Amino acid sequence: MTTAPAAATDQATPAAAAPPRSFPDWRVRFAALSVVWGFSFLLIKVGTDGFAPLQVALGRMAFGSAVLVAALVVRRERLPRGVRTWGHMAVAAFFINALPFSLFAYAELHISSSLAGICNATSPLWAMLLALVALREDRPTRRRVAGLGLGFAGVLTVLGAWQGFTGQDPLGTVLALLASACYAVGWIYVRRTLAGSGHSHLSLAGTQLLLGTAQLVVATALFTSAPAAFPTGPLLAVVTLGVLGTGLAMLLQHGLVADVGPTTAHTVTYVIPVIATAAGVALLGEELTWNTPVGAAVVLAGAALSRGRPRGGRTQGQPVRALPADSVRRFP
Repeated sequence: MTTAPAAATDQATPAAAAPPRSFPDWRVRFAALSVVWGFSFLLIKVGTDGFAPLQVALGRMAFGSAVLVAALVVRRERLPRGVRTWGHMAVAAFFINALPFSLFAYAELHISSSLAGICNATSPLWAMLLALVALREDRPTRRRVAGLGLGFAGVLTVLGAWQGFTGQDPLGTVLALLASACYAVGWIYVRRTLAGSGHSHLSLAGTQLLLGTAQLVVATALFTSAPAAFPTGPLLAVVTLGVLGTGLAMLLQHGLVADVGPTTAHTVTYVIPVIATAAGVALLGEELTWNTPVGAAVVLAGAALSRGRPRGGRTQGQPVRALPADSVRRFP
């Protein structure tokens, strides 16, 4: 986002005052964001016990949108204008929200929330792979290629490839990996079309969720029937997933990026699968074999190794959770 240049004065400009410290401390907010996103996969699992996957995705989008619209009203910000911007935002909302949210919900009909959280950790690998193809400024290096290979070796370890993928549902796993890859596609698209647009992070994020909600309203109306009941547990899971895991999480992440920079804020990626696995095992009784944590550790090591630092200090190979003009990230 650009700012207007300061007016010239005849007097020397006094030293700028240090910006006030944010409250609570960024470490507290980082921990909160990690927990919220880590528990998202458990909430998806609980939500699909009472609602169709598309309805779970629509619910989280609708409640998340409500949080961001409220934030826009409080801060007196407007949604961006222009047909072109809204067109790009519609494409971004599809790949960053509507499609992956739906795919993860369908995936968790077949696989554990722990495995879904681990598959989500592959998004930096997909982003780097696509960036090498689609972005001229991204060049392969030995380090990044090694990280890519290591990361996908970790995926094979999680799935128990040497046992013929015994015990894993191939459909659910493929859907979860496709959901993770969707974030990378959305990140590439955003970098090509919306980076440096001059719109605020909040206005873009609000538009993104509103458009994604509209897309899911249409899909849900076409492919599902109205719920026969609204069981308390799944309903609370969907509301929490939307309010905390989507709306509030975007606000937390935006604050972290503003306070400590995108590189530090984005390390939340490596905490999410740990919390998702712990939550699934402890609260849902999901089975955990030795190759799951070992493979997850290899995936995270590969993702960390594949991260490059381009000119200007911004981290490449990262997918999108929200749509600020100057830094990008993605949802779980």
